[in-house]
Amino acid sequence: MTARKGGVERNTGETAIALSLNLDGEGNGSLETPVPFLTHMLDLFRKHGQFDLDVKASGDTEVDDHHSTEDIGICLGVALKEALGNKEGIRRYGDAFVPMDDALAHVVIDLSNRPHLEWRVELPQAKVGHFDTELVREFLAKLAIEARMNVHVNVHYGWNTHHIIEAIFKALGRALREAVSLDPRVKGIPSTKGML
Repeated sequence: MTARKGGVERNTGETAIALSLNLDGEGNGSLETPVPFLTHMLDLFRKHGQFDLDVKASGDTEVDDHHSTEDIGICLGVALKEALGNKEGIRRYGDAFVPMDDALAHVVIDLSNRPHLEWRVELPQAKVGHFDTELVREFLAKLAIEARMNVHVNVHYGWNTHHIIEAIFKALGRALREAVSLDPRVKGIPSTKGML
């Protein structure tokens, strides 16, 4: 089987990012970002998705974390789209419920080539440490657009904002792991259109 890998380098006046993704990995890699909370979430995402993910990023965090978080989401989406190729033989759909103490998150994915983020989440706090929690939605929106996938995020309950976001990223990794996995029963592209 050909390795399903993608990579991107993106350099702007606000950020510099090099990112590589291996869909058939073991949850390893090196993560260096200027946003510690996002680094923690990416570590959870790759471990629960069993993706090898390397990120080396710098950005204008003296302004705030927005540009770095958004651009890492863009780069991850680009790398994911590249790694999937024509999507032949994939399961296409994936979903995962993940509890994290008080919180329960559900993420559902369709690698449909129709980008959309459905966000049914209430975050009790505007910040976790120095991180603006509204950036979670921004990250996922850019990821969905660039990977051209349909992502539904529903948090059923939870009162601790850190736990809610952590459950979302773990569920994202697990749902994506299922969606990108190869199904020996699927012949060709999993769509009646003949393409995704």
